[in-house]
Amino acid sequence: MKPRERVELALNHEEPDRCPLQVSFTPEFASQLKRELGLTDDDLHNPHGGGNTYRLERLLGEDLLLTSVGWANSYYSESADTYTDEWGVTWKNAPYETPFGRGTYTEMIGHPLAEDDQITTYRSPDPTRPELYAEAESLIEKHKAEYWIVGVTVTTIFETAWALRGYERILMDLVLNPDVVEALFEIPYRYHRTAAERLVQMGVDMIWLGDDVGTQDRMLFSPETWRRFLKPRMAELIAALKSLNPALKIAYHSDGEISPIIPELIEIGIDVLNPIQPASMSPTELKKKYGDRLCFWGTIDEQHTLPFGSPSDVRNEVLDRLQTVGKKGGLILGPTHHIQLDTPMENFRAMVDTVIETPYR
Repeated sequence: MKPRERVELALNHEEPDRCPLQVSFTPEFASQLKRELGLTDDDLHNPHGGGNTYRLERLLGEDLLLTSVGWANSYYSESADTYTDEWGVTWKNAPYETPFGRGTYTEMIGHPLAEDDQITTYRSPDPTRPELYAEAESLIEKHKAEYWIVGVTVTTIFETAWALRGYERILMDLVLNPDVVEALFEIPYRYHRTAAERLVQMGVDMIWLGDDVGTQDRMLFSPETWRRFLKPRMAELIAALKSLNPALKIAYHSDGEISPIIPELIEIGIDVLNPIQPASMSPTELKKKYGDRLCFWGTIDEQHTLPFGSPSDVRNEVLDRLQTVGKKGGLILGPTHHIQLDTPMENFRAMVDTVIETPYR
């Protein structure tokens, strides 16, 4: 069975030959994996799908290939210790140590819209530039006949907005300065809407939207705040995308606990929820409550099981997900975050091999 056929069956709540698989990696883990597989491609591997060769994904037997346009592509850079992305957000590289070597994350240290008077004069990058879509064009041309192609425009509104404004500042704005929030949210919304519409017109099978609005055990802000500022824009965006292609699938990403808004995500047209952190929400309970109306993407614990469990622990968790969340389809299995450098290679292989080797029938 071709990967795209496998994904299509699963998203239509049917059981394919095996569960579809999707995995992303931090650049450091990707480098380690390339060495493990004997590859010599040294290009930076952006886990958001910007600038990838897709060799790793295809060699591993993944079923979805991602191509990303938007601010999320700014997360990683091969530049010096600090850099400023094209949106004007300044980052610094922050190293961390693991048993398997040193990795680097990036942290934001400068926000171009920290002051109110900067918002009205700000000009975002141009989302219509042809070069932004060259990778998507190549990916669709080469691989759509075989793979399920995902157009990624995550950090759609809130996350890009707080990068522009500053995290603490925008949380205060949500309460104290609603007019500022409305003006600020329009900037990333318009950019990512333009990008998503272009990707749909080019022929992707799915658009992946979303913003992190959950913490480990509760929402980052109230459901009422989400309904006021984010739900109407997301609803408008999803309607616009599905008007371009009624068969299009929409995935929505948010880390953490977002149970209060899941029924409303379904209401506005979300087909797939990602990543389903087991420490925050029960994958099995979500399947029981919403499995007839919603599919799930992720569910394998990147906080505990993958980095700190044994290969047997990983295998057992994968089998549990296949037998519960994957029952009657509706599951794309993967980790709940990009695979980190602290994940032992044998645990990673246990996850991938268990999915590949476990048939539904």
